[in-house]
Amino acid sequence: MALKVATVAGGAAKAVLRPALLCRPWEVLGAHEVPSRSISSQQTIPPSAKYGGRHTVTMIPGDGIGPELMLHVKSVFRHACVPVDFEEVHVSSNADEEDIRNAIMAIRRNRVALKGNIETNHNLPPSHKSRNNILRTSLDLYANVIHCKSLPGVVTRHKDIDILIVRENTEGEYSSLEHESVAGVVESLKIITKAKSLRIAEYAFKLAQESGRKKVTAVHKANIMKLGDGLFLQCCREVAARYPQITFENMIVDNTTMQLVSRPQQFDVMVMPNLYGNIVNNVCAGLVGGPGLVAGANYGHVYAVFETATRNTGKSIANKNIANPTATLLASCMMLDHLKCTLQTSGARAQHLKPSRTLSATSASSTAGPWRPRLALGPPWIPLPTPAPQPAW
Repeated sequence: MALKVATVAGGAAKAVLRPALLCRPWEVLGAHEVPSRSISSQQTIPPSAKYGGRHTVTMIPGDGIGPELMLHVKSVFRHACVPVDFEEVHVSSNADEEDIRNAIMAIRRNRVALKGNIETNHNLPPSHKSRNNILRTSLDLYANVIHCKSLPGVVTRHKDIDILIVRENTEGEYSSLEHESVAGVVESLKIITKAKSLRIAEYAFKLAQESGRKKVTAVHKANIMKLGDGLFLQCCREVAARYPQITFENMIVDNTTMQLVSRPQQFDVMVMPNLYGNIVNNVCAGLVGGPGLVAGANYGHVYAVFETATRNTGKSIANKNIANPTATLLASCMMLDHLKCTLQTSGARAQHLKPSRTLSATSASSTAGPWRPRLALGPPWIPLPTPAPQPAW
């Protein structure tokens, strides 16, 4: 059986099956080659196949719209015969940390996870760490990578955006080191280390080299934080000297946000500390159509966790069947790339997104309206006769 349709930029996910013999060659998953840029790194070790060539992947549905989006992924994988089995682990934002420990254990066992967003419980004391931070630091998922690319059919203010954002994921302001030294005075520590700054800079330049990119931009605030961000910038310059074929530039973070909304096409690969990466990720997602269209990945030397680029649980639209599944479906495609399942993912990559009509960024984000996109696997289909029903054996 061959998969014909999946959702792109609005509405509930939808899949239609046709017998493979009735499909033209380019409509069958993996029957054609599409040039694409891999976002994985040689430093990341994919897990070996288990149980006759099938991969076991940890699935964390998360909160809000996460569980329903994971149902779309499982439906598409089932119809496309993807060799992946999911081990589902539920994680909540409650005070008890047993669930996050179980999730970390499952990821260490399987090495790969597909994750929904987990809500941070603001009613708990400051000593209670975010589930997302615990996950990233425990597994040393040091590189958060998102690919912000203009999608065909989604009309936005800027066109031809194609940016890879590399965010340091394990230190900086997200170290959760805060205390009240005296009443009314809070000190929050920002941790920047040379080892981790060199590591993320090396990852960004290697990613640029492997992806055929020409420029890396380091985002910082070294003009004010001369020691912390100064060390990060120094490490980026040190690594840049080993890649003379790649242009290196640095830009102050406030100027970066202005340049992004005025002329985003100037950026190619961007590397930055943790907090700046969170801000820039969301800005870039808005530039290409909204949070429902951009996928993200968290890479370490051994483990990889895939999720949406923007970390919002979407509780206000949960269980209404209006959540846009595109970002989660594209995250699952990134996961298949990481697992080297090129046959199954080639027909579901972002380069194939061909909606039946154009869609404004506003409606793409809200998923409102009657627009029903499709995921094209090749040239437009010719309507085929409905096959005769098969006897039940």
